[in-house]
Amino acid sequence: MLIDSHVNLHAPQFDDDRDAVIARAREAGVGLMVEISDKLSTFDATHALAMAHDDIWATVGVHPHEAKDYADLTADRLVELAGRPKVVGIGECGLDFHYDLSPRDVQAVVFRQHIEAARRTGLPLVVHTREADAVMADILTEEQARGPFRFLMHCYTSGPELAEKAAELGAWFSVSGIATFKAATEVREIIAGMPADRIIVETDCPYLAPVPHRGRRNEPAWVGHVLEKLAGIRGWSRDEAEARTTDAFFALFDRIPRPPETGGAA
Repeated sequence: MLIDSHVNLHAPQFDDDRDAVIARAREAGVGLMVEISDKLSTFDATHALAMAHDDIWATVGVHPHEAKDYADLTADRLVELAGRPKVVGIGECGLDFHYDLSPRDVQAVVFRQHIEAARRTGLPLVVHTREADAVMADILTEEQARGPFRFLMHCYTSGPELAEKAAELGAWFSVSGIATFKAATEVREIIAGMPADRIIVETDCPYLAPVPHRGRRNEPAWVGHVLEKLAGIRGWSRDEAEARTTDAFFALFDRIPRPPETGGAA
């Protein structure tokens, strides 16, 4: 089963042809999509997409870029919104020290509220991290010691030390179109060492279109290119890669009913 674990279909880039993009994904064999929340002001649009389509599910959260506008966000508020039907994850949340669009201390405070919401709901946490490896490792370690929660290192492009620490703490990892980029040698090296039973794939559309579509608006129909690259990196057949990532997806996003016909990895 092809699954796109991270789509931003509420983004304005899809305003002119959103229904056609969804239709192309289905035609390409994409059986499920997870529509990601990046700020609460657009959560209603994100949630509405999930409610309108049987094959789309949603998360709730605040991206670190937006943390400055949600400095008073509480885990209680996230837990409340996570109670809506078809909400299956907390995030996208985390730390982004590349753009620093929100103060770093505010990012950390808001991130910890998301972790608490994930802990209380049992929903997986969708983590964004960029150029914040040491602080991210410290927060994840501290918070896991405080009480367990499941988490996904989305679109992982950070260093090997954080990857190793996150894996040790039980993380899942998602692979994006960046894995297909010619210059992404280190990303591919890290993918080769990720836990085999905790890898899933994503497009992060409309961003990060995989080769051969690089430079264009990304869309879920192209997640198969990511899966094929993952298979090549890991030495898996395409069928094995599809089975493994499907198993890993449903183990993480366990509030989504698994269609019986998807079976399981051999």
